[in-house]
Amino acid sequence: MNNKDAYAALKIKDYRRFITAKFLLTIGIQMQSVIVGWQIYELTHDALSLGLIGISEALPFLAITLFAGHIADIVSRKKIMLIANAVYFVCATALLLIATQFHTALASYGVLPIYVIIFITGLARGFMSPAQNAFAAQLVPRELYGNASTWNSMSWQVAEITGPAIGGLVYGFFGVGYAYTIVALLSITGLILFSFIEKRPLPERIKEENIWRRLSTGLKFVFKNQIILSAVSLDMFAVFFGGAVAILPIFADQVLHVGAKGLGFLRAAPAVGAILMSIYQAHYPPFEKAGRNLLIGVAGFGISIILFAVSKNFYLVLFVLMLSGMFDNVSVIIRQTIIQLYTPDEMRGRVSSINGIFIGSSNELGSFESGVAAKFLGLIPSVIFGGSMTLAVVGTTTYFAPKLRKLKLL
Repeated sequence: MNNKDAYAALKIKDYRRFITAKFLLTIGIQMQSVIVGWQIYELTHDALSLGLIGISEALPFLAITLFAGHIADIVSRKKIMLIANAVYFVCATALLLIATQFHTALASYGVLPIYVIIFITGLARGFMSPAQNAFAAQLVPRELYGNASTWNSMSWQVAEITGPAIGGLVYGFFGVGYAYTIVALLSITGLILFSFIEKRPLPERIKEENIWRRLSTGLKFVFKNQIILSAVSLDMFAVFFGGAVAILPIFADQVLHVGAKGLGFLRAAPAVGAILMSIYQAHYPPFEKAGRNLLIGVAGFGISIILFAVSKNFYLVLFVLMLSGMFDNVSVIIRQTIIQLYTPDEMRGRVSSINGIFIGSSNELGSFESGVAAKFLGLIPSVIFGGSMTLAVVGTTTYFAPKLRKLKLL
């Protein structure tokens, strides 16, 4: 792909609106993640309590996402996005009120009210994710799926930088109330922008099926397709074992001694690398030897996590985390393009929800795994273990999924 084609997807008006709305909402969500993590750490000083943040969101997401994928294939995807976005706004407002007005709730019930609100955001995310991914595929022509995936990933990664950085800095300098206020404002702004996107018709159903048959059809499609199944499985286990985001507050406090402000930069570092890699891949897509590049990307991610565990200098840690984001971005863009290219239009909601179970929940379950491993293995050994398991997953996938290993998307 030459330079003049690198911005093709962004020339489509509704796709620009979609990316902007998603970008603002993601900033708010990423800010909220840092704010909640630091708030709970200040209240508990416990690694397991940090891990429970992830499980509080993952459990409702896992419980609802298959049904939500079915809904995204039979109900207006734009309507689902708007309702889920509204729930995000209500939850952000509730966190703001608990932190600033209703201190008695925390005094009486500890951090439980925060976990309840995160549980509700997990439900909203369960509906938002498949609808959003399926809707995005309707905004660009098929030949631009790879290009759109690149810009979608880049916008998410920019939000991944600005969200944690803003969240940590605002929390550190101005307090939790101002931080949650910004989250609520970003959520409502994203909702307004989503409303300006033109509604897209649902794809015509090939045949009428009841809900159980439709869910079964989606599952069978994914599990019988070696390329899709191996790509999402690879990413799921890599993130599950290799993700160290949940315990970054402990590294910031006990190892690096940089506090909430430093935590914001630590959370942002992987996204810096991902943005740099996204810019490169927008002009030079990794699709010629997609399977090989996917495996290299995940292996590089695992090695970076091991290096992170043994690094003690703040700036060296930032660099290693940046490398992890670069490697991870390669696998994200290839996986997203694989799913869009290999999935029929009328099945996008269900396949997206299954992908969400594999990928989306692995972040939260990985946070729980990180918290538990840090509790019982110790901080540094738990991260080394996670990176090593990621490398083992790459080796296993390379051996058992030859179609993925040889995959070319050009």
